[in-house]
Amino acid sequence: MVLKVFFPSCCSSADSGILIGRWISEQNSAVILAVVHFPFIPVQVKQYLGEVQRVTKVSVSVLGSWSNSKQEKEESLSEFLEDLGTIFCHEPWIQISKEGDSKFWSCSILQKHSKNPQEEEIILVYYDQRKVMLSHLHPPLDTAGQRAEDASKLSAIFDTVARSQVLFMTDRYDEGPIKLTHWQSDGVEASIIVELLKQASVPACMLLTLLLSLLSGICRSRVLKFWPLSFLWSKLSTCEQLGHRLQHLQLISSNKKAQNQNQLMRKANIFVSLLIDVALGILLMSWLYRKNRIGHLADTLIPVADHVAEELQDLLQWLMGAPAGLKMNRALDQVLGRFFLYHIHLWISYIHLLSPFIEMILWYVGLSACLGLTVALCILSDIIALLTFHIYCFYVYGARLYCLKIYGLSSLWRLFRGKKWNVLRQRVDSCSYDLDQLFIGTLLFTILLFLLPTTALYYLVFTLLRLLVVIVQGLIHLLVDLIDSLPLYSLILRLCRSYRLA
Repeated sequence: MVLKVFFPSCCSSADSGILIGRWISEQNSAVILAVVHFPFIPVQVKQYLGEVQRVTKVSVSVLGSWSNSKQEKEESLSEFLEDLGTIFCHEPWIQISKEGDSKFWSCSILQKHSKNPQEEEIILVYYDQRKVMLSHLHPPLDTAGQRAEDASKLSAIFDTVARSQVLFMTDRYDEGPIKLTHWQSDGVEASIIVELLKQASVPACMLLTLLLSLLSGICRSRVLKFWPLSFLWSKLSTCEQLGHRLQHLQLISSNKKAQNQNQLMRKANIFVSLLIDVALGILLMSWLYRKNRIGHLADTLIPVADHVAEELQDLLQWLMGAPAGLKMNRALDQVLGRFFLYHIHLWISYIHLLSPFIEMILWYVGLSACLGLTVALCILSDIIALLTFHIYCFYVYGARLYCLKIYGLSSLWRLFRGKKWNVLRQRVDSCSYDLDQLFIGTLLFTILLFLLPTTALYYLVFTLLRLLVVIVQGLIHLLVDLIDSLPLYSLILRLCRSYRLA
């Protein structure tokens, strides 16, 4: 028979004492979880192990003794460690010893109550308890039926360490009458700080939850469902992003414990994404308010808007002539060109009316960067939409006019074939027309057909301009979605602590 002893690497420097762990008889192996140092009272150790076993449902017991003598090995200590086997009667009794800084260990087994003691080969497995505890190698906690019933699998070892979390958390702050050594023993000060932060986060999360519930109640009120406010809420990407961040904050500040590892990772990813988003927003805000960059930006914005308007005017003048040598309908071309030029003049007047307030608007918009870089990017997208509103109007006018002509031509084409669209049955039926209807339809079809190239050219040009604006806004929204949905916490764990995602 081969006996496997899983010994944690964090206990290699522990003082002499007894070994606490779980004996897996089906695998003929022992999982060492901690070392109890001298001095101790055996009754208190048994009571403590009974409480741990009641909470964790793991049969934790004293498996043997650990001797770490930094000087010459004392005979009295070795005899005392052997006598502990009579107090904590566990069969077999494991004795592991290490002398000084030697790399060689000695491991033996005592079977006092066995009638036919047999020599067994011992394999000492040296494992990193911290990585096993924090990794996902053990079965999920919600699948209780699959925990360690199959003793032929190595998952029983990892499951034992994972379910013994209470044992590792007991002496974080006060060592008490029983002094243990395990993977958290070296970080007592850090554990105290973490626990204080946890205790302080409870009232902070409760206050944040209250404020967020009030804010979400206001957002769900009927006042925001009226036409102007509901229209703005659905069209402005800033309002949509604020709604997403409100949901994220409600999820993070919730006092409900994550039921499984997926929910925990999702919360952690959202929290890290929110922190990085706010940090980048604060950096952007500090950059904007340094060296009067907002004033320079406001001074640059008006000339840029004028330059864009001048380019549009030149484009319309080109379309009103003979663009690319095309023969256009002069009357319709002049009407459409003057119509769009009038809109550009209105837009230039509107921009110059707002010019005294541009710097103040940008100053307050810059403050919104403290809510996160994504909010600032959404505001930038909305500003681009407002500054190019005249291009959107041109696109809508051109598309509506083009669609009306296409719809008229399709209807008149059905008239030539003796067909018509049945509105009630939603299908094309046969129909007989008289001579006057066919004559008027022929005239209208000819007029619409010869006016179609002029309308299609305007529609094509303004569609390309609108597409350029949509591409810029799409890139901004792509960056916003990347910051919102990128699992930064998982990536950091993968780079720094890959064993957490084993």
